[in-house]
Amino acid sequence: MAGHSIPHFQNDGGHRLIEIGVKEFMCTGASVPFDHPHIFIDLGHETEKVCSYCSTLYRYNPSLKATETNPPGCVFHVKAA
Repeated sequence: MAGHSIPHFQNDGGHRLIEIGVKEFMCTGASVPFDHPHIFIDLGHETEKVCSYCSTLYRYNPSLKATETNPPGCVFHVKAA
C-alpha cells in the first residue's frame, strides 16, 4: 500500500494550538487507539482552522516543512499492518 501523500497530524500532548507547514492535511486527534475519525481539513485562503472532532486549532506557518510542527512531535506516523 502506498504511503499517505497528505500529512496527518495528532495531538497526544493536548495542545490548544499546533502550527503546521501545509494547508491541506488530516487530523487524527490522538494516536491509536485514542484517535478520532481521520478527517481532511483544507485551510483554503484561511491561516487557521479548528478540528470539528477534537477542537485542536491548526495554524499555517509557512516557515515549517510538511513534516514539522510547532510544538514538535505532532506528525502522525501510519504504522504498516
